[in-house]
Amino acid sequence: MLTKQRQELILKLLDEKGSITVTEVKDMLDTSVSTVRRDITALDREGKLVKVFGGAVAAGQKVVSHEYTVAQKSELNREEKDRIARYAAGLIEQEDFVFLDAGTTTACILDYLDDTKATFVTNAVAHAQRLARMGKKVILIGGELKASTEAVVGNQAMRTLMEYHFTKGFFGANGISRKAGCTTPDSNEAMIKRTAVGQCRNAYILCDSSKFDSVSSITFAAFQDVKYITDRRLPGYADCSNIIIA
Repeated sequence: MLTKQRQELILKLLDEKGSITVTEVKDMLDTSVSTVRRDITALDREGKLVKVFGGAVAAGQKVVSHEYTVAQKSELNREEKDRIARYAAGLIEQEDFVFLDAGTTTACILDYLDDTKATFVTNAVAHAQRLARMGKKVILIGGELKASTEAVVGNQAMRTLMEYHFTKGFFGANGISRKAGCTTPDSNEAMIKRTAVGQCRNAYILCDSSKFDSVSSITFAAFQDVKYITDRRLPGYADCSNIIIA
């Protein structure tokens, strides 16, 4: 396939999805990783897309490439996170089987839990420790521990999650857009989030309004497949029935 044809197909895929990874383009075009990376670099230089770690996002979108540590995240938009977390905690019912994603906003849910008898499954060591101290029934999935976010990731964690069927799941995201959906910069965390979302009857993304119209490297859920709990409605999303204002 000619270079121009490959690049046109890359741009078409990007227009449809909002973000792409090198691996998915390689598989789609049946070419090498190095060829895809060269094409993405060339298109980035021409201003037709924005190159990010592991892939590319559509030109004109706000790109989130930096991932803060847990300590740094805990200080960002604290008031909004508390309001969102309080609303989310109110959705948890007595007999729920809940997945709780790693992250600072999901951690805030624990501040507002009542005497619920719900069972919690989490990939966050800190969440599991707090829930245990509170006397809640909690299952910590096993796998590789990622230091920066204190999240358990890897194939073992994914296999465990595929055995569970959650009534509700609460997730964090680094970026949200109509095209790219829910995104995160780390491929290992994206796989855990994607697997858990797929096992939830109702999946909620806890996100302050700054996350909308931002795109990170890896999509873990399509925009329409989850519900969003946020602090205010933004222009361009007024028609979205899956957005809940806390």
